Amino acid sequence: MKKSNMKSIFIACLLLIVVSGGYAQQKTWTLQECVTYALENNISVKQSELDLDQSEINKSDAFGNFLPTLNASGNHSWNIGLNQNITTGILENLTTQFTSLGLNSNVAIYRGLRNLNTFRRSNLAIIASQYQIDKMKDDISLSVANAYLQILFNREQLKVLRGQNQLTVENIAQTQKLIEAGVIPSGDILELEATDATQKQQIVSAQNNLFLSKISLAQLLQLKDYRNFDVETIDYNLINEEILNEDPSTIISRAKAEINDIKIAETNLELAEYDVKVAKGALLPTLSGFYSYSTRASYSDQVVGAELNSDDPSTIIGFVEDTNQNVVTPNYSSIIGGPDPIFDQFSRNDGHNFGLQISIPILNGFSAKNNISRNKVSLERSKYQLEQANLDLEATVYQAYNDAKNAKQAFEAATKTRDAREKAFGYVSDRYELGVINSFDFNQSKIQFENSQADVIRTKYDFIFKLKILEFYFGIPIRQI
Repeated sequence: MKKSNMKSIFIACLLLIVVSGGYAQQKTWTLQECVTYALENNISVKQSELDLDQSEINKSDAFGNFLPTLNASGNHSWNIGLNQNITTGILENLTTQFTSLGLNSNVAIYRGLRNLNTFRRSNLAIIASQYQIDKMKDDISLSVANAYLQILFNREQLKVLRGQNQLTVENIAQTQKLIEAGVIPSGDILELEATDATQKQQIVSAQNNLFLSKISLAQLLQLKDYRNFDVETIDYNLINEEILNEDPSTIISRAKAEINDIKIAETNLELAEYDVKVAKGALLPTLSGFYSYSTRASYSDQVVGAELNSDDPSTIIGFVEDTNQNVVTPNYSSIIGGPDPIFDQFSRNDGHNFGLQISIPILNGFSAKNNISRNKVSLERSKYQLEQANLDLEATVYQAYNDAKNAKQAFEAATKTRDAREKAFGYVSDRYELGVINSFDFNQSKIQFENSQADVIRTKYDFIFKLKILEFYFGIPIRQI
């Protein structure tokens, strides 16, 4: 009993693992999941985020320009060989050591407002980098939505083709019965069999198109498991077209406030203005303050006193001219001692140096003037780019609005055509079953009906995507359809 129970539990666990593994492989992605995953894993977005990090570092550099510099220095040297003994003044072969310490500071007091303008520019550069990232994310979102809708289109197209082929197979069976009953000639089935073969080819092609569209989206998401990648099956019977009730001018106004292309152009214009201000600052005087502290110590012996030389207590320094008597003086010898403690020397030998320094630019090979002119040219270019961006956006929004309206009309016309073709095909089917018309006329009506179904699918998803583009310009994120 125990072995039997253990075996049953093992089999149940094994089945659970297999089923759960199969379920995991059958995960279907929503559009929101696709967009979110693409934005989190896209390499271009990650590279742009590095540009944002670089802008943050540049801001730190700009802030650092307001801070004083502070540097410490130290030096210890050995002099070996023939050197003057600083104690006796005699040249001797000896080794001496010296230590020196220093501290220097410098602070910019006034630099023609270049520090302030550079800092403000660095803040704008961070905003510009963020706008670039947002624009890239918008472009990726549009690409993901387009690829997602392409999968849905190919899937629905495949579904329709399979339904059409199933109907053809049923018609072949029905035609065979009519032939056996002697209602229609045997040759009428040949056209249907040819249609069946053509439809099966179309199904194979549609399956391949569906698989390729999945690969395209999976690559956009940078997924490697193409075969197990699939998106959520949704039947869009109702299409939200409220955006078409908005006036194009209203959409343009919203787009100018929302679309990153305009924000980028406006920020680039502000950056160019600050570049001119920074360049003009080079023509103004600069004022800075400085301070330095230094001290030193020596490891040489020093004279600490004097004593009478017992071996030679006096020294002749001259003679009296009349008597020729020697003039003598006591002969003292220096008492040599070691160097003072190093910290005592540092305290005794230290010194301070401070003051102000002004620099007035007079002639620098026209470099400052030419740099100003160069940045003014860039400023004018940024103005034109902003103006062009506004014009392009207006034209693009008008085009998107008209495309959406035309897509709606095409979808409505295709739907009416399909409904009419469906009724006509039903009428032809009834007449075909009665043997009133031949298989060629029946097949022609069937093909027209099938083509109308394909047109409805194509125009529907074209309409959906154009609506998403228009909603995007209106400021609605591309997260769901």
